Amino acid sequence: MGPDRTAYTLPAEASGRRAVRLTPGRHVEFTLPKAANAITVRYSIPDSPTGGGIKAPLEVTVNGGARKVMTLTSEYAWLYNQYPFTNDPGADLLHPDWWVTECSCVPSATSPAPTFAKPFRPTHFYDEQRLLLGRTYRAGDRIRLTVPQAGNAAWTVIDLLDSELVGPPHVRLVAANVLAFGADPTGRRESAAAFDRAIAFAKRENLKVYVPPGVYQVNRHVIVDEVTIEGAGNWYTIIRGRQVALPEPSPDGSVHTGVGFYGRPAAEGGSRNVHLSGFAIEGDVRERIDTDQVNGIGGAMSDSTIQGLHIRHTKVGLWFDGPMRNVKVTGNIVVDQIADALNFHTGVTDSLVSGNFVRNTGDDGLAMWSEKTANSRNTFSRNTVQSPTLANGIAVYGGADTTVEGNLVADPVREGSGLHAGSRFGAEPFTGRLLFKDNSVVRAGTLELNWKIGLGSIWLYALDRSIDADVQVSGDHYLDNTHNAIMLVSEWAVKDLYTIDRVRFKDIRVDGTGTSVVSARVKGSASFENVDARNVGAVGVNNCGSFDFPPTGSEFALADLGGNDGGWLAPWMLPNTITCDDRPPVVPPPAPSPW
Repeated sequence: MGPDRTAYTLPAEASGRRAVRLTPGRHVEFTLPKAANAITVRYSIPDSPTGGGIKAPLEVTVNGGARKVMTLTSEYAWLYNQYPFTNDPGADLLHPDWWVTECSCVPSATSPAPTFAKPFRPTHFYDEQRLLLGRTYRAGDRIRLTVPQAGNAAWTVIDLLDSELVGPPHVRLVAANVLAFGADPTGRRESAAAFDRAIAFAKRENLKVYVPPGVYQVNRHVIVDEVTIEGAGNWYTIIRGRQVALPEPSPDGSVHTGVGFYGRPAAEGGSRNVHLSGFAIEGDVRERIDTDQVNGIGGAMSDSTIQGLHIRHTKVGLWFDGPMRNVKVTGNIVVDQIADALNFHTGVTDSLVSGNFVRNTGDDGLAMWSEKTANSRNTFSRNTVQSPTLANGIAVYGGADTTVEGNLVADPVREGSGLHAGSRFGAEPFTGRLLFKDNSVVRAGTLELNWKIGLGSIWLYALDRSIDADVQVSGDHYLDNTHNAIMLVSEWAVKDLYTIDRVRFKDIRVDGTGTSVVSARVKGSASFENVDARNVGAVGVNNCGSFDFPPTGSEFALADLGGNDGGWLAPWMLPNTITCDDRPPVVPPPAPSPW
């Protein structure tokens, strides 16, 4: 299937925008590039006719040997309709009073009322399953995935297979072992109270908490403060929970609870010195309710570390509500989320997110949101973000002295793109320096479905106020852009109020744009130095300014500081020649190649 970047399609949400569709009896085979004893399969199978998902088998063999069977499910996939979405494929519009791009109208105010095919806007098609193979296989061995003839899925789409060499379980002998406090490693009995007892004992005796291999049922938050909890490794220690309806809404608005490790609320002083490592968190979240605290990690945790976790099927993998400081989130895998993978929300400072792998989020992959209180001095470094089905790979909403460095973002789908800085969602202003450095963004520059215009692989958006901090973009690579590589934009209603000014782009490489290298749709200015571009589909700079088109030229000015190769920034464009084509035709670029 594919390639196809059209929203609401299976190829668009696949890695690389390609996948394989199997009918019963068919198979796909992968050759191991390295020794491996474990695999992860990313797949999609149909929803049930009324929503809620189905289960279906997938057979796994290596070199034609013994067969293992994975049980696939679509219970955590298939969302429909308008935000915040529904599991019901037959639902009418959730918000008929909203603008709907498919009819370019507000349905409730339109006569005759428009009709829409159902299911409306299907999305979030994929899920993942992991499997230990039981022995180590060599590079060159062949793994075959077969859909049984007797399976109940009419089709099975395979996106990818990740192979991994998993080490032996980690053992901590001198520790508060949760088994000694009544935890059940078979997952049949609830173990939350046993975790509480182990944590209390460990704090009294100055020990770590150890969770040995097993599956542990935990259906509520485990509150952590001044404690270290270690698992045997995220392939071996699995903490799994059901989503539980609360008898009445909690003070924070939650109507459900579920498995999660939470620091104390910031209003109560938060938690400190929390260290979590080496286990998996598997939630049971199937719909988006923004008030629900059903995240894998939550609360406020200062002077803390989160390392080596595998988190899936929660609302947000890690949502931190500050103020708080000095949390390090490293080496985790966060997949199959209803919303973000990670969000630094409100007054998070001096913190690091590095070396994490994110795939298939339902909102921003990694985000910093300075709502009410500014975040400051935080860094997102060397993370991989793959296929967010909504919004951006990495987004920064306000804050001071932020660094986004050395990350890889690929295949965003809609209403966002690869890298984003936005004065929106009520965020505090950007201050100090905002640095994007040495990032690679692949197959981004998506079509914004509401505006019906192409975004950039990196895009800056002035909605609530101007962006006038020291914004520097250096060393980034923007590859195979669906539309633009770089966009600076404001909302039409505030286009004459706000600016994006003095942004500096340096040492950038752009390989392939469907439209322009730079799209400027705002008042302001930017400078460019050593920005090399090739395979550009339209005019190098699409300069619309704020669309007032004065005789003096565009309200957006460009400065050429030299070394901008590829002919995309011609002298006649400078400083502010109007080159505006509101919706230029898209010319798909060739695949990127070495420079």
